[in-house]
Amino acid sequence: MKKEDLLNLRKIDSDLEGHPTPRLPFVDVATGSLGQGLSAAAGMAYAAKYFEKRPVHFFCICGDGEMSEGSCWEALLFSWKHKLGNLTLIVDMNKFGQSEEAPHGDDHATMKKKLESFKAKVFVVVDHDIGKLVDTLGRVRNFSDQVTAIIVKTLKGKSFGDNIEDKPNWHGKALTGEDAKTVVESLKKTLQSEETKLEPLKPSELVVKEPLPTLKFPTLNYNKGEKVATRSAYGTALKAIGIQSNRIMAIDADTKNSTMTIDFAQECKERYAEGFIAEQNMIGVAVGVQARGYIPFASTFAVFHTRAFDFIRMAAISMANIKLVGSHAGVHIGQDGPSQMGLEDLAMMRSIPGSVIFYPSDAVSCEKSVVLAANHKGIVYIRTTRGNTPVVYANEETFEIGKCKVHKAGDKPAVTVVAAGITFHEALKAQEELKEEGITVIDLFSVKPLDADTIYKCAKASNGKILTVEDHFKEGGIYGKCLTNVNRGCGRSNGKIS
Repeated sequence: MKKEDLLNLRKIDSDLEGHPTPRLPFVDVATGSLGQGLSAAAGMAYAAKYFEKRPVHFFCICGDGEMSEGSCWEALLFSWKHKLGNLTLIVDMNKFGQSEEAPHGDDHATMKKKLESFKAKVFVVVDHDIGKLVDTLGRVRNFSDQVTAIIVKTLKGKSFGDNIEDKPNWHGKALTGEDAKTVVESLKKTLQSEETKLEPLKPSELVVKEPLPTLKFPTLNYNKGEKVATRSAYGTALKAIGIQSNRIMAIDADTKNSTMTIDFAQECKERYAEGFIAEQNMIGVAVGVQARGYIPFASTFAVFHTRAFDFIRMAAISMANIKLVGSHAGVHIGQDGPSQMGLEDLAMMRSIPGSVIFYPSDAVSCEKSVVLAANHKGIVYIRTTRGNTPVVYANEETFEIGKCKVHKAGDKPAVTVVAAGITFHEALKAQEELKEEGITVIDLFSVKPLDADTIYKCAKASNGKILTVEDHFKEGGIYGKCLTNVNRGCGRSNGKIS
């Protein structure tokens, strides 16, 4: 960066925003939402240790206020379980949060005990002892299988004058007047001279990210009419592309025998990470893994992805290349009750900028969606179904991002029914029972982007009558999506859209 660019910090037209994003070429992930950096670092460390098998070390700095975020402790548990000795957490313990003291204040002994309870090897550096800090940073690399942590006991605004040093209410504030002069003078004293040229050490080797592979569609062997759960087809497809490319990895939140990532875990176990019941950290780890040049698939029940929404939102800001899969969606799962029913997930994933959403209805379309997701750079969400559903499509059927499938019944249909996933099969039953009236059934497949032109043409042919049938709340689901995009031509003027 040019020195003069630093003067644009936090200006509206500057890439130097208040928090880092990959708009800057030296930033891999965005971490402005607290509690996410350690998960991303854990993902990077995991990839380096188990996939790349390279002796690199990762350092993650967190504030003591940030350590109130539960996701930090999820990341520590993950790091201990997977023996990430190539990861060091640095806790800047200056006792202040944003509006008041952090929970532990300056009690670094308690923080040390908490970190040790998560099996970290903990070092403490006090009194701004730079020499000891440098020495400690060298020592932490000697622990091959144990995550390490350094508590740095600091004073906020050290040597910046009595008005600033160890005082609250300075979070994110610019200095002016005499305070600014005092700080500048303090900083100048720390340099040997104003002409001192400070340069980091050159890395011993450069990591060059190779282009991502283009994966081929596996040969499918389904028979029309046989019943296969799309979650099972997802497991089959994930294993197939995992065998095809060593850049595919999978992580699950202790649901692998339900989401069916267990197939991948058994066949490609060196590229499977168990994330346990910690969905936030699972997404953060996936973001870290993709920053190392891999394509991660993160899977759990559809409803539990909602727990990690902030991580998914930040993944979009990070321009992350991650694939999310939510199984057991909707009311269809039945006996498990409402706490397990993902009825908000489409609305949530639709709101993510640039996201792609697939809701496959059978095994063929599901396997095709997995390959499409892997070959698309960005966030992709695949919604899978728990129960077995009939195979509708031939193995050779092609599917595309932003395209739906139309199943017509006659030239003058009474209504166009838009469905996806499990409700598509119910719509086909209705089409058969009401074949005299004539129903056009649309298998949406690509919920986002929506094939609005095709839906519009079908709706026009049915005199503007559209019926959406979905296993999701009305708000933010297929209903809202179709109404927004298709109402333009059919019009509410005739009161036909429902």
